Amino acid sequence: MDEIRTITDKYDESYIGEAFQSVEGLNRFALIFCKDVSSIYDCLTRIKNVERNLSGFSLDDAPVLGLLVRVWKLLTEITQYYEEDKAEIISILERPLIEASVVATYLMTHGSDVIEDYRKCSYKDRLRILRDLEKGAAFYETKAGKRLLASVREKMAFEQLTPCDFATQKQNRWKIQGKSFYDIFSEVEHADLYAATYGMMSESIHGSWNESLDWCLVRNEDGTFSPYPFYHPADVRFICPTLKFTNKPFRLWLQRIDAYDDNLGSVLDWIERVNLALFRKFDTLYDGPPAHG
Repeated sequence: MDEIRTITDKYDESYIGEAFQSVEGLNRFALIFCKDVSSIYDCLTRIKNVERNLSGFSLDDAPVLGLLVRVWKLLTEITQYYEEDKAEIISILERPLIEASVVATYLMTHGSDVIEDYRKCSYKDRLRILRDLEKGAAFYETKAGKRLLASVREKMAFEQLTPCDFATQKQNRWKIQGKSFYDIFSEVEHADLYAATYGMMSESIHGSWNESLDWCLVRNEDGTFSPYPFYHPADVRFICPTLKFTNKPFRLWLQRIDAYDDNLGSVLDWIERVNLALFRKFDTLYDGPPAHG
């Protein structure tokens, strides 16, 4: 807790008040705030109740913890690209960040059978590797192929799984409980948020005409297009909406492992309050990006 308190102590009234006077101040504040939230998340992944988990976490908990570590690592990378003013790269990282947060929340609001299903679903392509081996694929005679094959076998042996243990996953087309991510997102968050967040973010991964219009092209006065060979600057909009998704699973995790208390709860409440105030103030002051061309 001392490590977290060191992070939050600098956010006094004068520091926040000064930053909230302009869009530029808000953007600088957002960078520092996001770095600090990432550090807090790192601390939270390292907390444990030794009475419950003397050494580490079981297979019922470890999948969730792995997703939370993924969340803070991705958030750390987002802050780096924010600092470098590379907004479109942030867009690429935000989608897996939201997915990890939503899936972690979903797993913690369901039973251990769902967590087992989640683990098994990850073996889809690894089982294909075993099938390819049986068919005599030459790749698995190479050093690289043998290393990959050994890794698959070691993981399955650790979980005491055989190729015959995945009937349910095959029937559900390798989706958790047979649900699409849209179904999971709608249950954990709200269906109305999907299109404007995770849905549109697919374009940052796969590319699209609209993605090119937003990031890679400039429209000329005569209706033609030219390349836009620069990165777009990042601002508050590339951080605040994302933190709406990330805070919830960390709160649930602390409750799950019997480590939640008023102090840690107040830290998570503080993140939510500052994040909301930051976005609202930015929305009040922001008049849109300058034209480029």
